[in-house]
Amino acid sequence: MSENIVKNRREYLFLYDVKYANPNGDPNDENRPRIDEETQINIVTDVRLKRTIRDYLLNYENKEIFIREIFNKNGKLQEAKDRAANFGKNPEKILAECIDIRLFGATIPLEKKSNSGKSITFTGPIQFNIGQSLHKVKLMHIKGTGAFASGENKEQKTFREDWVLPYSLIAFHAILNEQAAVDTKLTDEDVEYFKKAMWEGTKNLITRSKTEQLPRLLIEVIFKEGVCTHIGELHKYVKIESELEDEEIRSTEDFVLNVDELIDVLEEYADKIEKVTFKVDRKLKLNKPLASDEVKFEKIEF
Repeated sequence: MSENIVKNRREYLFLYDVKYANPNGDPNDENRPRIDEETQINIVTDVRLKRTIRDYLLNYENKEIFIREIFNKNGKLQEAKDRAANFGKNPEKILAECIDIRLFGATIPLEKKSNSGKSITFTGPIQFNIGQSLHKVKLMHIKGTGAFASGENKEQKTFREDWVLPYSLIAFHAILNEQAAVDTKLTDEDVEYFKKAMWEGTKNLITRSKTEQLPRLLIEVIFKEGVCTHIGELHKYVKIESELEDEEIRSTEDFVLNVDELIDVLEEYADKIEKVTFKVDRKLKLNKPLASDEVKFEKIEF
């Protein structure tokens, strides 16, 4: 592993959307999409996005991850203690081999005895907020027939029920803490994999409930070395502008993303920012280009 440990604080804004899909079902509520009842805003847990990133790193980049489903020879799901045993219960070996622990941290149990309580915690350098849609969403219930009989000696077919959102543009904000990066030995190379996994992993999460899930915008704010502050709540600085009511929006064709406030706040922090890197999907319409005379912008290429 490279010793090129991250030295600069960074901040991220990531937008992706879904159409007629369920971005993050709640198992305690019939697997319905998670919606704030007071605001009608769709919410997605950070755990969901981290799972997307982990799966991409493992399946497409051949990177080892610690938190994954592994079944033992008896067909039972492996416990965390057994996973730690795969690395000799050696925290340094886990950090060296598992990119997800370097990125997101974890509490790793080291003793086999259930009541020993011995574990080690690494605080993740990268911390996400709870993802939130940039508009109110509509919850839709879809019912269809299945392929099998509903019971023995019955001719009626089973019914299938799904809860979906016709459209949701979801925003995540994240901060990379350079101090925690020292503890987990997070490298600049790891961060490049993280960005690619967030974008490509979202696109490659090809399941029935997420077939039209696509990344739309990724912004990385890289602060100058030694700067120990950040802007915060980047998702609050972009706004949807549409002639339609929020619940009527069905695609990126129905709105323009206003980035005026985002560029304004980046210029306010210009003396603290080294550069801003970004990637914009061709279908997302911005009200103005991501550019400034006061802040250096660079396109992300991958």
